[in-house]
Amino acid sequence: MKMKGIELMLAALCLTCDFKADNYHNDFLVMDDNHFTNDLDMENREVLTNADEIVSSDKEGQLDKLRNWISGRELQIATLEDYPLSYTEVLGNGTRVGLGVAFELIDFLKEKFNFTYKVVVPGFNIIGGTVDYTNSLIELLNGSQVHMAAAFLPLLSDQRGYIFYSTVTLDEGEWIMVMQRPHESASGSGLLAPFDYRVWTLILVSFLAVGPIIYILIILRNRLTGNTEQKPYSLGHCAWFVYGALLKQGSVLSPIADSTRLLFATWWIFITILTSFYTANLTAFLTLSQFTLPFNTVDDILHKNKYFVTIRGGGVEYAIKTVNESLYMLHYMAENHRAVFSLDINDTVNLRTYVEEQGFVFIRDRPAITHTLYTDYRQRRATSMNDEKVHCPFAQAKYPILKKKRSFAYPIGSNLSRLFDRELLNLVESGIIKYLAVKNLPNAEICPQNLGSTERQLRNGDLIMTYYITMVGFVISLVVFISELLFRCINQLCTPNNVGDAVAKQKAIVSRATNQDLILTMKGTPPPPYQSIFTGGIERNAGNKWKYVFGSKTRQLSREYPGFTSTTGLNSIGSHGIRRLINGREYIMYRAPNGETQLVPVRVPSAALFQYTYVD
Repeated sequence: MKMKGIELMLAALCLTCDFKADNYHNDFLVMDDNHFTNDLDMENREVLTNADEIVSSDKEGQLDKLRNWISGRELQIATLEDYPLSYTEVLGNGTRVGLGVAFELIDFLKEKFNFTYKVVVPGFNIIGGTVDYTNSLIELLNGSQVHMAAAFLPLLSDQRGYIFYSTVTLDEGEWIMVMQRPHESASGSGLLAPFDYRVWTLILVSFLAVGPIIYILIILRNRLTGNTEQKPYSLGHCAWFVYGALLKQGSVLSPIADSTRLLFATWWIFITILTSFYTANLTAFLTLSQFTLPFNTVDDILHKNKYFVTIRGGGVEYAIKTVNESLYMLHYMAENHRAVFSLDINDTVNLRTYVEEQGFVFIRDRPAITHTLYTDYRQRRATSMNDEKVHCPFAQAKYPILKKKRSFAYPIGSNLSRLFDRELLNLVESGIIKYLAVKNLPNAEICPQNLGSTERQLRNGDLIMTYYITMVGFVISLVVFISELLFRCINQLCTPNNVGDAVAKQKAIVSRATNQDLILTMKGTPPPPYQSIFTGGIERNAGNKWKYVFGSKTRQLSREYPGFTSTTGLNSIGSHGIRRLINGREYIMYRAPNGETQLVPVRVPSAALFQYTYVD
């Protein structure tokens, strides 16, 4: 019969009950089926390889014999300083006691099987391996100096030849990276942040290519169709159109052909969508406190050649130095002294020394680094109550760079795992081990990447690209100005003086003649309103004065125009006027009766202002 969840938790917490193997059902016994052993000892001992063997391992009363043997016996238990999972303290009388999650499990087994234990630590606080075997934890186990190791040991391939891992997996260790909280997002800074570098590259390519493409297509269209209605624009005009559209400046180009209009409209649509996305992303980037961390994976450390630090003799070091492990790619950095394996067991010291002061990346397992960050947060909050940036100078990556199953370890040939594994399995499946690892931590995330209580303030670093663009613009304009001066000097030196004087005189004559014809004199009475040139009428009233007829309203002209002989302003004025384009605006130029040249604006806003100002 399957046990319910609450019954399983009560069974795990019961210290006096003795459960028989028949009470367990195979469906909820989940174990690690893979187990590597020393081939030299296969004939002398049995190895439990799966959950079924754990349940049915009470052959010929072996478990009863183990219970009788261990009852009242003092065990030698080795451990490592790995807060909060396992650590020790020395009492005033010199006795070393074990603490942490591992020893809470040992205390449960102690009450269950009625044994005592003595804590032993290796000469160095390291797991040990082929290279650093001396004074390590595996030396104590392999030499049968201790009965077991009460520590959360990662299952590494190099150590399997020296020790026997428990068949029960206590948890899956996750090693994550901790770094300085960045001042700016890793995706970019300032104006370049909203887009990836690939997007910027494609924008630059399109910016350089669209102008020549429009120019070539216009010429090709004219040659193939033979239609000269659309005059081809110069390459410079096309390039400036692309630039002006990108900066929303508009353009004086007015294409006539449909194909040319479609080219222009396509570029405008592209720019409209692009600028909309850019503006939205830039606003979000400059106002939110959430950052993209510069180091999230092993590849980030490897490609950026970043210094990192981890605990000496821990799982990360052996994963780096052991072939076929997931972090072996970092062994080149360790050989080039870009990795530090710290002997200091105090994570707070490592965090402040290497990460805060030197900018290293700290790689540590999740329970240890979470407790360390929480302790550091409480200490900093005592000095500054309101500034979240002072409370949380560190940030941790969301995803681990290494995952390893962890368990207790025994000497090769030991039968204690056969006795303890069933009880540990109950604790694992009931979730008690996970609870013990985080029981002293708050439920809220400690120093998350997004500091919700902190407003994002702009800094010079966010606007540095603006300064660069301004400086580059001034430099380019200065270079162009100097180039113009140089070309002018070269032209003056290359052109003979007499030719230059003749050209200058000719220009002066033409300029004077043009100015005499185009002088706009506002003395006296201004010309009639511009509507009379197109739609309105001019008719004589009783006072021998001309008035302009516009719907139901009339406006009295300010003086007589003896030159008008009909009621149509177009015949009387337009027949004597000439359309001229002056400074980009269209005017009707004609001579008044006094012989002066008058200009009447044709463009509607200018004409309305003209009529309002000079006509009663």
